[in-house]
Amino acid sequence: MGKAHRAWLPLNDKKVRLRFPRDNRSTGTKMGNMSRSTFLRIVVAIITASSFAWAQPVKAADPVVVMKTNLGTIEIQLDPKNAPVTTANFLAYVDKKFYDGTIFHRVVRGFVAQGGGFTADGQQKETNPPIKNEAANGLHNVRGTISMARTDDPNSATSQFFLNFVDNSTGKLDPGGFSPDGYAVFGKITKGLDVLDKMEALAGPGDGPPTQQILLISARRK
Repeated sequence: MGKAHRAWLPLNDKKVRLRFPRDNRSTGTKMGNMSRSTFLRIVVAIITASSFAWAQPVKAADPVVVMKTNLGTIEIQLDPKNAPVTTANFLAYVDKKFYDGTIFHRVVRGFVAQGGGFTADGQQKETNPPIKNEAANGLHNVRGTISMARTDDPNSATSQFFLNFVDNSTGKLDPGGFSPDGYAVFGKITKGLDVLDKMEALAGPGDGPPTQQILLISARRK
């Protein structure tokens, strides 16, 4: 193959209940066994700790990229935990709008749709340096996943990617299949599987271009 909003969560879901010791005396400056100054220090400490906890930034969710094509829109959730290098590489291309106006130049029925390297008039785009292969990351080339395309050199992936129409994992595109090193999965389609099916319906004979041009209009972070 060639070259969401995370809700704030309190530290404890139980309400903090402050129980004041009862003072049976009608007069005096003490509150049970706890002095007023000690009590105030505790309250201040609780308020300070709570304020600090609420001021912490929300942990970012896994990035989602929205691909707008002439067949519809696809949303892809990336996996930076298991494929950090590949995810960063893909987002670098997305952020500089590299994929805008490119095509899916290879669409094979029962296999994959490959794109990310050629313009609508068939010109191959200049890319960044290749990255290392992260295929042994525990992710599998099942239906609806996105993986990196490459040459026979396992560490040759640049901008081109493919979307799996079917389960191409064991014995095919995962390590130990067609290639000992496998092809690196780095995300999955979360919306738009119907668009993926529309792509497959346009597959031509053999291992080449679709019967109708499939244009990637834009790719943006959600």
